[in-house]
Amino acid sequence: MTTLTTPPGPAAPQGPPRHDADEVLLAFARAVRRAGVAVTHDRSAGFLAAASLVGLDAPAGARATYLAGRATLCASPDDVARYDQVFDAFFDPDTDLPRTRPASPARPVTSSLSTTDEDAADGEETGEQDVLRAAASEVEVLRHLDVSALGGVEREHLDALLARLPARPPLRRTGRHRRWHRGQVDAARTVRESLRRLGEPGPVHHRRRAVRARPVVLLVDVSGSMSGYADVLLRLAHRMTHGTGPGGLRSRVETFTVGTRITHLTRALAHRDPQRALVAAGETVPDWSGGTRLGEGLDAFCRGWGRRGMARGAVVVVFSDGWERGDATQLGEAAATLHRLAHRVVWVNPHRGKAGYAPVQQGVLAVLPHVDDFVAGHSLATYEELVEVVARA
Repeated sequence: MTTLTTPPGPAAPQGPPRHDADEVLLAFARAVRRAGVAVTHDRSAGFLAAASLVGLDAPAGARATYLAGRATLCASPDDVARYDQVFDAFFDPDTDLPRTRPASPARPVTSSLSTTDEDAADGEETGEQDVLRAAASEVEVLRHLDVSALGGVEREHLDALLARLPARPPLRRTGRHRRWHRGQVDAARTVRESLRRLGEPGPVHHRRRAVRARPVVLLVDVSGSMSGYADVLLRLAHRMTHGTGPGGLRSRVETFTVGTRITHLTRALAHRDPQRALVAAGETVPDWSGGTRLGEGLDAFCRGWGRRGMARGAVVVVFSDGWERGDATQLGEAAATLHRLAHRVVWVNPHRGKAGYAPVQQGVLAVLPHVDDFVAGHSLATYEELVEVVARA
């Protein structure tokens, strides 16, 4: 492990403003993640909190920032070695501030299966087709990989693909009507048009039932058994929160985390920037990677929010593997109550689509009779199927 040394000299200059400092630290955390360190949103939030305590403009700001990051972002000796390399490359030891560089244009992702220079000499057209085919193949492979086993670079690619996921809201017909070019005859408008023409025949007007977006409720299990999926699931929740449908329709999406307690995350995920939203979520949730009290959490949601109207007529999506430390009977009763309140209940299990999986856990067996859709949730392809299930609800 390399040791950071601060050269002797005068005191470090006044640090950047708090907002700019947070942007710098978040960029550094993303760089560490690209290097292969599993930097989750709760670790990023801990890093920001630790850096604010030690102070970036302190005389030993570089050393304090280094120690704060190593204590919050690293989890193994391998992580520390990669962290040291990224820190030395990211920060300038002369000013204790990061070196700025112009943003480089995004390059297409290519695989190691692309053509070599010798193959490209045979013809530029053939080489270009091979590179495009390899790039498409890599994205297709990434769509079916288990997100809990992805490395830092693959996670970055997955985040970019999730940001473009077409998350359409579910729709429902209302009691009101709107003008339309065909469908049911609008007798009132047709008669008024005829009266304006003094009884002369006029065009026949039509109408149809108006539509509006159904509310969506997302319950994300953040217990220890779901720690490998929690980060991606919250990114998916952020995408569904800001997704729009035809005509600009947008669902009211409410997000909760369930572990040893239930936490309301809608305000944290309201940030447009997904990285800032996940950092705010990490600061809000107090029970990351803890135990699982799924039955108590669902029961608390039904009593505190569901019966008050949040779940009525909504599409409720539960992300959980079904491991329950409490009473499975309570979990089944809470799922039954939720099914009576909601328009449709979708249960997303990350193990559902894996080979050899069978729903034998007591928690899963307790909720299956009260679930409308039991779908997989371990890869980008399954998340694409999930948003279609929600949109068709």
